[in-house]
Amino acid sequence: MKPAGSSGNSTNSSFALAASTISAPSGYRLAADDQIAIEIYGEDELRSAVRLNADGAVSLPLLGPVHLAGLTLDQSAARLTELYGKDYVVNPKVNVMLMSYAKRRFIVLGQVNRPGSYEMPEGSPNGIDMLEAIAIAGGYTRIAAPERITVKRRDQVVRVDAKRLARESGKGFLVQPGDSITVGESIF
Repeated sequence: MKPAGSSGNSTNSSFALAASTISAPSGYRLAADDQIAIEIYGEDELRSAVRLNADGAVSLPLLGPVHLAGLTLDQSAARLTELYGKDYVVNPKVNVMLMSYAKRRFIVLGQVNRPGSYEMPEGSPNGIDMLEAIAIAGGYTRIAAPERITVKRRDQVVRVDAKRLARESGKGFLVQPGDSITVGESIF
């Protein structure tokens, strides 16, 4: 017996869930605040669209909290296949899709035209090139010293010479989410 208003056809809802997913870069690892869609073939009542909490876990029907942060989409599907297959579903076929990235930000301070906090561009959730980060912040001011950039990453400080990076094609410095970049001032 189906609930009132239910057609019993999951194609439309499955299509809507899949249509709202985005393509993840190869090897992308889930992080807190990412939103994912989980489908189990033939088990419509277990379909979920969930956001990873601050600890990197999701709360799922039958399973409760499951930690997925740090896993790729394929690894997450394998983990959920194992958990659902253990006690709940016979031979489950699980699909995990990315619906949206967590907001991943970096900060650019010092001698740039628009100092501030910026979101990583779509398609670059794991980082962008230093020169691209500077461009997003409006480029250097006229008194900037591109050879005197410091990057604070977690509890370490890295010195970067962006002038040298610009000259040497193919070499770059990857700005990661959470980085704080400070462009120094030139001394005349």
